[in-house]
Amino acid sequence: MARGFQEPGEKPRKFYSSVSVSEMNGGYGVTLDARVLRGPKGQPVVLPTLALAQEVADEWASQGEHLHLARMHATRLANTAIESVPLARESTAQAIADYAASDLLCYFATDPGGLVERQQRLWGPVLDQAQTEAGLEFVRAAGIVHQAQPRATLERVKALALELDDFGLTGLAFGAALFGSAVLALAVQRGWLSGEDAFALSRLDEAWQEEKWGIDAEAAERTERLSAEAAMLDRWFRGLAG
Repeated sequence: MARGFQEPGEKPRKFYSSVSVSEMNGGYGVTLDARVLRGPKGQPVVLPTLALAQEVADEWASQGEHLHLARMHATRLANTAIESVPLARESTAQAIADYAASDLLCYFATDPGGLVERQQRLWGPVLDQAQTEAGLEFVRAAGIVHQAQPRATLERVKALALELDDFGLTGLAFGAALFGSAVLALAVQRGWLSGEDAFALSRLDEAWQEEKWGIDAEAAERTERLSAEAAMLDRWFRGLAG
């Protein structure tokens, strides 16, 4: 498609007027005017459910004069699921298991007492649910010294990841990196927690510090941005379920 001259660092101009979703190739595709949306490698963006296709379409429909590609998280996940993950399922699942090997939820503070209590009260039940409902038994540590996790647990995390289709696996990998926790990513994927609640649990320490010392504008912007990604991930998994 034709594009005008673009200064370095300038956001690309919007080049379409309408966005629609229709059945395509056994799934649902997104169309910009009369053109099928394609990923960076040229493959059509075809989603497995109508809800997931609508999530991608809504991102394109919400753009103004310029495209804010960095904010189009569902589109980025769709491209990854279609063009990258099918060729790297094993390594993607291993990356999720690697997060489990040093999972954020396993490292409890030793002080102050209020933070310790908050982590135990809010993280503990998630770890308990991971054990009872997913067969994942984690060793809980106090402090920041690395604690090895059972090999069987890490193998189980990888196996659970590989049970997912490419779209589910992509979302799980995104969540593990976003939260610093494979447990929280699995909790969102399985519907134990909303994306927003999982994000809040992933930053208990930061929230504690903010309550004591306040929050600056840059940190607030980063929190808002990551919270939006967590909300999108929740919609991704719910949309994937139909």
